[in-house]
Amino acid sequence: MSSSPIQTIFWDIGGVLLTNGWDKGQQAHVLTPLGVDLADYQLRHDPANYFWERGLSDAHTFFQKTVFHDTDGVTRRSFTFDQLWALVCGESKVLHQESFDILAALKASSKYRLATLNNESRELNEYRLDTFHLRQYFDYFICSGYVHEMKPSPAIYRAAVEISGLPAHTALFIDDKLENCQAAIALGMKAIRFETPTQLRNELNQLGIQAT
Repeated sequence: MSSSPIQTIFWDIGGVLLTNGWDKGQQAHVLTPLGVDLADYQLRHDPANYFWERGLSDAHTFFQKTVFHDTDGVTRRSFTFDQLWALVCGESKVLHQESFDILAALKASSKYRLATLNNESRELNEYRLDTFHLRQYFDYFICSGYVHEMKPSPAIYRAAVEISGLPAHTALFIDDKLENCQAAIALGMKAIRFETPTQLRNELNQLGIQAT
């Protein structure tokens, strides 16, 4: 392990490495051309998403409740779930190649355990891990779709620390949302709020973590 007190580095995915999986902008970009009423969709989104992103329902169920569902319960769409799912997956893109470079440097150093700590449905998470070859970088994956808890709930951070097998103060968490970083700090972890790859590299250096 590294001489740095940091032994495990947890990474968010959406907003740090990749675009978000299925945010409001992506929903509008995909659903509007398909003729889906966004106001109606948004009313249905949060109740269905609570279960989907926690791995308590699947993508078919989520979209059945939010898109393939009219007020009388009869589906009237000119597209199929498979066609919609392809568009949803197509919204995922590399956000910062430089972030991947930092991640690759940390992996190559063999000084740290690397893991994800992200909110994502099981299906989108697995699609993104495979499509963007993320499995090669990480030792394990803490995802809301696997552990049934979401950031910034303390429970998901406790799960991450317990699965790491190491004390919380030896863990560093990287995320683009302030509230998620604050929750990690409250559990005794260190955190960097991601803004840019250059800023991330500088803050890692300040912690004695070389990412070059």
